[in-house]
Amino acid sequence: MGKRYFCDYCDRSFQDNLHNRKKHLNGVQHLRAKRIWYDLFRDAAAVLQEEQTKKPCRKFLQTGQCDFGSNCRFSHMTEQDLEKLSAQVQGEQRLKELRQEGADVPPGTIEDWLEKRAKRLSMAQSSSALPEKPAPFQYPPGWPPVQDLPPSLQAPPPGGWPVPPNLQWG
Repeated sequence: MGKRYFCDYCDRSFQDNLHNRKKHLNGVQHLRAKRIWYDLFRDAAAVLQEEQTKKPCRKFLQTGQCDFGSNCRFSHMTEQDLEKLSAQVQGEQRLKELRQEGADVPPGTIEDWLEKRAKRLSMAQSSSALPEKPAPFQYPPGWPPVQDLPPSLQAPPPGGWPVPPNLQWG
């Protein structure tokens, strides 16, 4: 059957050879899918700037749909969407300015969470001077009763498995 190439952007596979791969990677469908994927990770400020320069799409405003979809050269954002995006960009800018000034980062950020976690871990390590006793083995919920399990999946009996006489030292 031969090797197959799977394209993560397009979510499809095809026979992998130089001609097919080159044809796919240069194809319009692949380039669109790749652009859409990378657009998901764009900076909010760049998206806002681009959307503000576009005129609104009349067809999208009238019907809620556009034949061109993400390839439309007009904006599909409403005024409320633009306001939300603008507020998000302003919030990100304020946070960036606070960090540059050296001010404390507002609660709810990753830095705050990491500090709390480090304190929790240090307190747990200092309070656990005595070694903890390991919890007894328990099968996950939904497993069949122990008697129905094959021997390879059964837990060892207390004290360990018995050693056969032919393997004992002596």
